[in-house]
Order: sequence, then C-alpha cells, then structure tokens
Amino acid sequence: MSNDKKYDAMLTLAIPVSLEEDVLDFLLLRPAWAGGFSVVDAQGMGRGASLQSTMEKVQGRSRRKLVLIAGVQADLRGLLDELAGEIRNPDVAYWMAPLLDFGRLA
Repeated sequence: MSNDKKYDAMLTLAIPVSLEEDVLDFLLLRPAWAGGFSVVDAQGMGRGASLQSTMEKVQGRSRRKLVLIAGVQADLRGLLDELAGEIRNPDVAYWMAPLLDFGRLA
C-alpha cells in the first residue's frame, strides 16, 4: 500500500498462538500490503474455539493473537487471498471493517 492511498479498512486476523511466527513472517515479507500492523494477545471462546492444551480445556477458551492491519480494502483482500493460499487453517478467523479515519499525532 502506498502512502498516498487513504486507508479505508481494518483487517483483523484471529490466529492460534502456534501460527504467530508463520503469519508475522508472511506479513513482514509483504510490506506493500502490510506496511505496519499491531499484534494483541487475545482469548477465543465459543463454538469456533479450538481448545488444544489441558489448560485451555479447563478454562474453556483458547489462547489467540489478533493481528490488526489498517489499509486499503482492495489491497487487504489481495493480502487475505494470498494468506489463505499459503496458510490454510480453519483455526484462523478474520473480519474486515470500515475504517473511518487513520492518522498520526505528529
């Protein structure tokens, strides 16, 4: 994504902790689509949660990472398509939402 494009979408990836390095490496190799992103600790609960460890089964929630990427919707769709082709895993969830504004306080 070039800096002259107005960011209009936020892509959120909810990934298992076990895939964190693979997904982050994938994103770092594609700076045109994911020039910057944030990674946040999270926990998944509900029907879609895949509980792997004994602790997760006891707690009823799975350890996850949320990867947040602000960008241009068309570019983010391309990134998502390429990621789905490389990392096919039903435990990776995503959603894309409109982004009303993006900027820096400088």
